[in-house]
Amino acid sequence: MGVFWTRGYEATSLDDLCAATRLSRSSLYAAFGDKRNLLLKSLDNYLERGTARIADSLSRPPVRKALAGLLNEFIDAIVAGPGRRGCFIGNCAAELSRNDREAMARVSGALARNTAVFRDALLAAKARGELSPKSDPEALSHFLTASIQGLRLIGKANPDRAMLQDIAKTMLRCLD
Repeated sequence: MGVFWTRGYEATSLDDLCAATRLSRSSLYAAFGDKRNLLLKSLDNYLERGTARIADSLSRPPVRKALAGLLNEFIDAIVAGPGRRGCFIGNCAAELSRNDREAMARVSGALARNTAVFRDALLAAKARGELSPKSDPEALSHFLTASIQGLRLIGKANPDRAMLQDIAKTMLRCLD
């Protein structure tokens, strides 16, 4: 996953994957089938870990504080360096052909699952009285998913902490 995330699918060679996994070509093919299947498994792994991380972060009320903490984690990773790779899901969405329906279904599913995690946290926050009764958790969850993708994309190009924190503050205003 790390090799695909750093280099991208097209720029990643079988030799890169063999070096990263410490497998021979034949063992790599036996374990994963081919390069594309390894990418799909990497996407699945990233989704499981990422969705669990977001859900864990948002499980500690109040939701505004939890979301601020999650955004700060992303910003810290961007500024420190590892987060400058962007979001693996976002990178795959940008690189993979729209004609690869299976890969794009994985990307779309990943974004939908993250959106669902935000929606569930926002619905719970609304029930606790942390959000306005007029708030729309469904719309807010889509906004947060898109905004986090944008924050991570901007961070790839410009890892300026102050600017990223300004973006995060603006994102948090959606909870007002």
